[in-house]
Amino acid sequence: MHEGFLGIDVGSISTKGVVIDRDYRVIAYRYLRTQGNPIGSIRQLLKELGSEVDSRLRILGAGTTGSARRLAGVMIQADIVKNEIIAHAVAAGTYYPDVQTVLEIGGQDSKIIILRDGIPVDFAMNTVCAAGTGSFLDHQAARLQIPIEEFGARALRAKNRVSIAGRCTVFAESDMIHKAQLGVPTDDIIAGLCDAIVRNYLNTVAKGKEIRPRILFQGGVAANVGVRAAFERALGQEITVPEYFLVMGAIGAAILAAEATRGQASRFAGFEVARTEFATRVFECDGCPNRCEVVETLRGAEVIDRYGDRCGKWSEN
Repeated sequence: MHEGFLGIDVGSISTKGVVIDRDYRVIAYRYLRTQGNPIGSIRQLLKELGSEVDSRLRILGAGTTGSARRLAGVMIQADIVKNEIIAHAVAAGTYYPDVQTVLEIGGQDSKIIILRDGIPVDFAMNTVCAAGTGSFLDHQAARLQIPIEEFGARALRAKNRVSIAGRCTVFAESDMIHKAQLGVPTDDIIAGLCDAIVRNYLNTVAKGKEIRPRILFQGGVAANVGVRAAFERALGQEITVPEYFLVMGAIGAAILAAEATRGQASRFAGFEVARTEFATRVFECDGCPNRCEVVETLRGAEVIDRYGDRCGKWSEN
């Protein structure tokens, strides 16, 4: 009988999923765009993962992480639901025991995790501004009509590195347009943007943090060799991009599920959840002056989860 553990990481831009074996080796993984529909992307993820793994595979534990971790956890009846800081740290420390710093830039946020002796001791997140994140890079690549897959390589071909304002997406785009109007080559502008992304990250997210090697670079932006090279230049250190850099959060969720279910049966509802109808709705409770916004998750016509109320009137029922 084949056995494994499932991890799902649902963010605002992408939905990631992995199945790992007992030795934490990846059996299958998927990276999908959330496209503003986390329920649909979670169902599609389960459908694709279910079709890839052996039909005899038995899932011994399932975990979820990411900004929509609660929704995903309710849908699949996860054994554990953890925030993305813990998930990324666990995956990094499991695959790279000597890691001391994790740099992670995703679709709409960025974070840094400081580990010492395999234990996360400090972290910081930037969820306020999208400057330097994957969605911003996607937008600039589309504006310049360059495939995002080629964006980083173009930066490496730059002859001169120009300075681009990187503290704000609006200023960065305006500065890029201004440099183009001056006749600065596109490759030089892209290189300048990569430098600006790293400068912004180090001055905001990583400010005051002691960045020690080994340094891992995770998240979708780690695919950009230009940003990776800019980090190495700025830090004077080698940067490691893990093989599964896109899905490290999901791997962490799967490892956490393996630890949580040791010696007990999993609650996982199965890959057939992909064929189940789910919905969410929001209502305002008028029971007191707080007027809490309560979020409900429904499976078919049945309410399976409520949260958002401060007093527990709805969530505890």
